[in-house]
Amino acid sequence: MDRSITYLRDKSRILFLTTSNRWIGEKNDLPKSTLLARKMAEQIGDKVTIIDVTTLKIYPCEGNVSTSRGNTCGEKGALLEDKEKDPSGCHRCYASLNNPDDELWKISKILLAADAVVFFGSVRWGQMNAFYQKLIERLTWLENRHSTLGEENILKEIDAGLIVIGHNWRGSEILDAQKQVHGFFGFKTPDALYWNWSYTNPEDESNASYVDAGKAFRETFL
Repeated sequence: MDRSITYLRDKSRILFLTTSNRWIGEKNDLPKSTLLARKMAEQIGDKVTIIDVTTLKIYPCEGNVSTSRGNTCGEKGALLEDKEKDPSGCHRCYASLNNPDDELWKISKILLAADAVVFFGSVRWGQMNAFYQKLIERLTWLENRHSTLGEENILKEIDAGLIVIGHNWRGSEILDAQKQVHGFFGFKTPDALYWNWSYTNPEDESNASYVDAGKAFRETFL
């Protein structure tokens, strides 16, 4: 964590995207990755914007990378023509056009003005959680612009990172795969912004280990 904080202090505009959800109840039991994002933001300062992805209305990806007329994801006809929602003039996603109440623009507006974005999330059954995956799929137009459509890579000056919080399975494998995904998107992927924390071994599914993991996490990071 200290290495990531030190690296990010040299940046001017930082976006933290938290993707883990939980019913917090009366005890305000926030996800570990969300708590970590808030802690890091406190130490970096007011240059950090935090968006809780789980609170936004983001529609599923429409799969326009594989239509009958080919890969149409991110083409110019999908431009979101709204200066408030898309001041960069770069948001091209048909799901945003087809669903007027879609809120992906709340992320892209800040992301495209940032010089660093860090995703925070949890492991669910050996993969990143569903909110993270839905977000990545909906951002495919950013990758498709340069990979298939042959336009400029508008992410080339933005550092990306991922901090994965799991319990006992596949955290490091997920981290490696998603770092490669971010590279495919066109982000810079500095090692300082990619790391994983897990508590125990795959065979340990005792309730006591889950309780102890929470205690260990708080003692380590908070």
